[in-house]
Amino acid sequence: MTNSSDVYGRLREADEGWRLEFTRRLSHPLEHVWRALTDPDELLAWFPTTVEGQRTTGARLHFAFPSGNLPPFEGEMITYVPPWLLEFRWGDFDLLRFELRPDGDGTLLTFVHTLRELGKATHDGAGWHECLELLGYRLDGRTPPFEEGLRWAEVLPWYEEHFGPEASRLRPPEHHW
Repeated sequence: MTNSSDVYGRLREADEGWRLEFTRRLSHPLEHVWRALTDPDELLAWFPTTVEGQRTTGARLHFAFPSGNLPPFEGEMITYVPPWLLEFRWGDFDLLRFELRPDGDGTLLTFVHTLRELGKATHDGAGWHECLELLGYRLDGRTPPFEEGLRWAEVLPWYEEHFGPEASRLRPPEHHW
């Protein structure tokens, strides 16, 4: 999965809002990680929504939660440079950026979620934490030792404590992702 001891996200203020930043060292070749980030079947194992649309810069994207608990929404592919960089607008304001670099026999993944609303940083930080763990398990070919949403609930208190009350105003939906 990951060899990184710093698995928790960081929150930083940015000109365009707030940035949730995660770094993972994955023990898989860059091409395998890229496929997990871009192939629709691979995404189903770890990403919170489906991603429908062309994998080209400027393409319109459609996102839907497989559970149907939340409404679908639109976005746009901002940057698509295989196998290094994937960046897209996720909804009206959020920007997701996945950057890959070779790291020995593995890959260094840097994930940044830029959001306008500070109040949802804790909720989203815990959610991405779980998603990135699921990505690691998917790449390793292992079944996660937790049910969907349970890891999120375990790490949420850490994000609440470290990001603070202003970043914790958005409460999770009844059924998380």
